[in-house]
Amino acid sequence: MGELSFTWFGDTPVPYQQGWDLQKRLHEDRVADRVPDTVLLLQHEPVYTAGKRTGRWDRPRTEVGAPVYDIDRGGKLTWHGPGQLTAYPIVKLPDPVDVVSYVRMLEEAIIRTIAEFGLTGARVEGRTGVWLHADAERELPERKIAAIGCRIARGVGMHGYALNCDNDVSWFERIVPCGIADAGVTTLSLELERDVTVAEVVPLAERHLADVLGATGYNHTEATTELGEPESAQLAGA
Repeated sequence: MGELSFTWFGDTPVPYQQGWDLQKRLHEDRVADRVPDTVLLLQHEPVYTAGKRTGRWDRPRTEVGAPVYDIDRGGKLTWHGPGQLTAYPIVKLPDPVDVVSYVRMLEEAIIRTIAEFGLTGARVEGRTGVWLHADAERELPERKIAAIGCRIARGVGMHGYALNCDNDVSWFERIVPCGIADAGVTTLSLELERDVTVAEVVPLAERHLADVLGATGYNHTEATTELGEPESAQLAGA
């Protein structure tokens, strides 16, 4: 991989449909080699997204206070919103594509990022994402700090990961996040007992993602233009 380009959308949350439309446009451009490997870094307005493995009984059966989108990534139901760093790598992967290896690389990038804050992230067999082990001394269960869901099409990835920084975890209490009922959800701020903003995490996330993907270098730009009018939304039935 050559140089990796990061685009940071700042503290203003991006509507989910607009971010998804941008992903799809960039994916087409990356397949055609019109743009370099690119990672979108942003926060969304509150939204629930249902991946391809979301079953009927995984869906909310009451009003959850945010739209629910059916999307084409792997995984089940999760939440995105302010205070959560969402990373969308639109990158060309080596042929033949190894999806499991790619997911492991995303996990490793997150593990290295949260290690900068003194936290030990872990993988849990049979579950994607990054976890913190149960802490008996603090009476804390095993808890998830980052979710991963991606799609590879024509050799190029899209979607990615979501790392909880200082978001409101009560949004997760309205669903069974990622279809896992026996574990908690946490954030960097809750674990460190101080405010850890998304902006504080961004430069660390960039460095570690570029490293695990094998980029020769990376650059950072800040989005200064509107994303454009969204296409018609594909909303899931809640």
